[in-house]
Amino acid sequence: MPVDLDDTDVAILKSLMEDGRKSFRAISREISVSTPTVKAHYERLVNMGLIKAVKPEIDVSKIAGPGRDLFKGPVTKKVRLEGLKVKIKCEFCGGPVHGAPKVLRFAGLERFFCCTSCRNGYREKYAGRIQSLVEQHKRRPSR
Repeated sequence: MPVDLDDTDVAILKSLMEDGRKSFRAISREISVSTPTVKAHYERLVNMGLIKAVKPEIDVSKIAGPGRDLFKGPVTKKVRLEGLKVKIKCEFCGGPVHGAPKVLRFAGLERFFCCTSCRNGYREKYAGRIQSLVEQHKRRPSR
């Protein structure tokens, strides 16, 4: 017998279709229901078989070199990802990152930069936001 989806189910599906990596908390804020409600509805959708998997959407334009040929057409077989190189842009100036990026790590996040000047500029510009995220991360119970 078919099961009707309620408004919360539909809102969760729409949110996940925009970004499948969203946390239950982010979805709950977006659709104005509690986090446990989102989790319960999500698990129900998985158990019903409607949500089969959460898969990455790969931006092939970010892959450098011959590895990008692996992603032409539908990827239906297992693909060897070893040795792939990814083109990235500096989080501060938007320019290309050549060689090893300068990395800023905080609160379980990573940001990539072309040079130490950009990394330091980003750190200075977003100091308040970074501190807020670090404090939130410290308060979060470990899983």
